Order: sequence, then C-alpha cells, then structure tokens
Amino acid sequence: MSAEATAAFRAARDFLVEYGDDYGAARDGFEWPRFATFNWALDWFDAVAAESPTAERVALWIVEEDGAERRWTYAELSRRSARVANWLRGLGVARGDRLVLMLGNQGELWETILAAIKLGAVIIPASTLLAPADLRDRVERGNARHVVARSADTAKFDDVPGDYTRVAVGDPVDGWVAYTDADQASDEYTPDAVTHAGDSLLLYFTSGTTARPKLVRHTHVSYPVGHLSTMYWIGLRPGDVHLNISSPGWAKHAWSNVFAPWNAEATVFVHNYARFDAAALMSVMDRCGVTSFCAPPTVWRMLIQSDLSALKTPPRIAVGAGEPLNPEVIERVAEGWGVTLRDGFGQTETSVLVANTPGQPVRPGSMGRPLPGFTVVLVDPVTGEPADEGEIAVDLADEPVGLLTGYADDPERTAEVTRGGRYHTGDVGSRDADGYLTYVGRADDVFKASDYRISPFELESVLLEHPAVAEAAVVPSPDPLRLAVPKAYVVLAAGHEPTAATARDILAFARAHLAPYKRIRRLEFAELPKTISGKIRRVDLRARAAEPSGGEHREEDFPDLRG
Repeated sequence: MSAEATAAFRAARDFLVEYGDDYGAARDGFEWPRFATFNWALDWFDAVAAESPTAERVALWIVEEDGAERRWTYAELSRRSARVANWLRGLGVARGDRLVLMLGNQGELWETILAAIKLGAVIIPASTLLAPADLRDRVERGNARHVVARSADTAKFDDVPGDYTRVAVGDPVDGWVAYTDADQASDEYTPDAVTHAGDSLLLYFTSGTTARPKLVRHTHVSYPVGHLSTMYWIGLRPGDVHLNISSPGWAKHAWSNVFAPWNAEATVFVHNYARFDAAALMSVMDRCGVTSFCAPPTVWRMLIQSDLSALKTPPRIAVGAGEPLNPEVIERVAEGWGVTLRDGFGQTETSVLVANTPGQPVRPGSMGRPLPGFTVVLVDPVTGEPADEGEIAVDLADEPVGLLTGYADDPERTAEVTRGGRYHTGDVGSRDADGYLTYVGRADDVFKASDYRISPFELESVLLEHPAVAEAAVVPSPDPLRLAVPKAYVVLAAGHEPTAATARDILAFARAHLAPYKRIRRLEFAELPKTISGKIRRVDLRARAAEPSGGEHREEDFPDLRG
C-alpha cells in the first residue's frame, strides 16, 4: 500500500466533493492525480477500510425481491477480497492473466473484483445473459485463462474450448472449483509486485449495436481514477446510499456500482428483482433511505408511467445515463419528486465526459457541459475543425484520465478513434453560446430527409410528450420523393390500443409540434429491439423500415393530415 498514492487520490477526491455545487471552481481548479504505480483496491479501498469509523460504514447493501438482505462493511469486504485474492493466486491466477467474470448482483461479484485488482489480473466483465457463442468469443479473443461464473451458468461453457481455470459460485459443479473454498484462505494479503498505473485492468467487449464487439482496454488508472468525474457528476458524498440500476458485465455497472460510489466512501445499494415493479422499487428506496438514484432512460420512462408520489422521501440525487434523457421525463420527475433529473454522457471507452452537474441550471434538451478534467470539442466531420455542431471529441493534449488506452489487438481502430490528437466518440452534438452541449445522435443514426438533417433524438423527445407513447425510436424510411422520411416505432403506454385512431392522434401531435421537414410521416407500433445492455438497436429498425410493412400507418392514410 502506498501512502503517497492514497494521499494524492484523496486530495483530488476531496477537491471535487468540496466544489460539488460550484462547476466553475471545479473546472478551473481540478487536476487529475498522476501515478507511476497505483492499485485502487490496495491504495484506496483498503486504506478507507482501515480507517475508523469508515471501516464499519456499509460498503455494499443488497436487498432481494423477497425482502431478504445482506450488508458488507468496508472492513469486511477488504478482508473477504484478501482471502479471495490469496485463494485465486493459489489456483494459478497471476498478474496480467485475463479472467472472465460472469456473476449477478451478489456479494461474490464485488469480492472478486477487488481480489482481481489486488492480484493485478485483467477482468473481462460478462453479463449472465450471454449465450455460449458470446462466451466463446470472450474466451478466445480475450485470451482468458480463468473463468468465475455462477453455478447456474456453467453449462454455457460446455462448448467453450480452452485450458482455463473454472470457478463456480453456488452449488457444486463437476469439473469446477467451488468458490466457497476461498473461506479457508488467509485474510492477510501481500502483493507480489507493484501495480503500474498503465497496467491493464479491464477488457470490455462493447455491446455491439452495429458490429462485432470491440475490446476496450482500461488500466488501473483510466477507470478507477477516471471515475472521479462520474462521482462528481452524480454528486456523491461520503455516507450516501447510492442505488444504480444496472446489470453486471456492462460498463455502467463499474461506473456507478463500484468506482464512483466507493471513490466517495458511499454505500453501493442494490435491489435485485426479476421483473421491474415501480411501486416495489420505491417502497424499498423509502425503507432503506436511498439518497442517490441512477437509472437508464428505459427505467425512467417506466417510472413516470407510475405514481411517483408513492415515494415519500425522494432521493437527494436523480441521474440517468446510457441514452439521452428526453425533456418530458425530466419534467415528470421534477413534478413527482421535486428533484432535478440530470443526465450524463460517456461511453464504455470513457468515464463521464459531459453532464448536468449538481447545483447548476439544467437547460431542456441539453446534456450539460464538459466535466472537470476534460476538454471537449465539436469537430466538423468534413474539415476536422472545431464547430458549433459536429462530432463530440476529447482533446488529448492534456492527457486526460478517464479514457481507454486503446482497443486490444486492434491498432488500426485505436489510431482511427485517436486521430488528430483527439478521442472521437462517434456521437454528434451541438453547443450553445454558454457552452451547453445538446446531443444530436450517433453519427450513423442522423439522416437526411428532403436534404434536411434529422436528429432522431429530437423527434423521439416530442413523441414522448404524447400520453400514449411510452417509448419511441425514429429511423429513416425510404421515400421516392424525399429520399427518406422519418418513421417512428412506438411502444404504447398502458391503457392505449394500437389502432389507426391512436396512430392518427400521435401523427397529428407530432405534426403540431415539429417543423414541416421534421414531421413523422410513418408510424408502426412495435417492441423496440435492444442490446442486452438495454440500448435500442436502431440498425435493426433501419433494416425493417426499408421493407414494406402491413402494420405501418402513413400520414397520407389520414386525409386531414395530408400536405
């Protein structure tokens, strides 16, 4: 453990906590802590766990659907992860080895994450929803030497070849080592060497909305230290109880269920449920005193269909990430909870880059301003020069922390996204005179209709204001006259039927609230295809829109809407 590293990290953390409501001071005064060597589990988590009274503060609190619950203190998780690290080392897990981690929201997940960090192993996070073909890809392309998985999922590896260590968490499984054996290991851990800041820590397989998943490489600094920006965006403080709805295996889980809350010395709170139930969720939040709540837009859209007043003590903090938050959602939460719902923008490749931060005015439709430690520019796709609207990019001149170090085994793709001294996100945004950024869409989602540029997000935000619309996705539909016209795929709110009358009402609403060139001219009621991380697969919808559909409603079908 390095006292110097701990002190430097704490100073940066404390600065962001102190200026949590003062965006200008935080932007002007923040500097990333720089390390030659750093191991977040040893130099930060264990250091916090050794302090009194923080040692007895709850680090992890899991409430099951049936009401059963379990809590782990910082000190307890420090000891447990040391045992697991010692035990895994005895199984042959060595510094630099790649380990597929496929667990649900259970205590063993956090124990193993901390243990792997202590060991210097490289974690390949994997969702429990992955199929055998996905796992084969992770083991083969990830060069995995070890797998830790739930006993219920071990059969998925039967057809995944490789000479890798197999650890089962749960009931005994033939051919797999039982995780419970770790209980016999020592809880005194001594690292075999220092951890260099640039050593690999995480290897993420991106969700792949349009192509084969990329392998995003993060280090012992880029995520653990980089997520100081995520902590700042959320507004977390020591002692907070932070609930983030996210599944293990995805980057957002590491953002808000591991690094950001534990950087703040807060409690990671988890509510495990098989099926989303807004009333049950709010009851648990009330009973357990959740002070900070983060959820993806899909969950927020479901929540506002319920009675938000059922939550008697709303959290101090409400944030969303994963996809942009529509203004209608923000307004409904403000009405129901009296809390300003703030969104943040980042990627698997980054920590939070742009956000609406605590204490600052939220402009409808805007995702906020660049966070402390990042210089964000908008780049014209043709000239490559800064512009008021263009691709969102991060200037690399100041070597900001919180960015990937590259795509594993893919130098060409790494060079492409870091060309010109910038990290290119592939997302398009616009900037107003005060520096607020508004999300336009993925570069490959924005399209032209009658030679006008169309932002699907803008049109979807208008559709969500209609009471019958629970979710919507807009894509181009081929048109012989206009090249393409906006087509909406709509998921209806409860109590509304997928009839021609409903379609006409929604199309008329869009007509009244959008400029003529932006009008929704075709509409279809359908479930939205999504990745297992919850993002809408617009690539599938674009392909579907290219073919005639018997369920499609067109503007010209309704005489009063023609013209």
